[in-house]
Amino acid sequence: MKAFVYILFSEKTDRYYVGSTDELESRLNHHNAGSTPSTKAGAPFWVLKYSEEYSTRSQARKREYAIKRKKSRKYIEWLIGSGD
Repeated sequence: MKAFVYILFSEKTDRYYVGSTDELESRLNHHNAGSTPSTKAGAPFWVLKYSEEYSTRSQARKREYAIKRKKSRKYIEWLIGSGD
């Protein structure tokens, strides 16, 4: 089983969103459908900017929380830039 940590960006709100999932493409569609309360304001303009793959959902969640704990847009933008 694969799991992912992902970072989305919405130009509409100029915000990033960090999450984790087992199904990356369907999760992006879910965000863009406005079905997630925390990202509804940015729908339907969320774009996948970064992702990391893990072998378990638990590992992906740990990484998601590590990124969120930094509370840093600068760190998120560094991650996105380092992935290019």
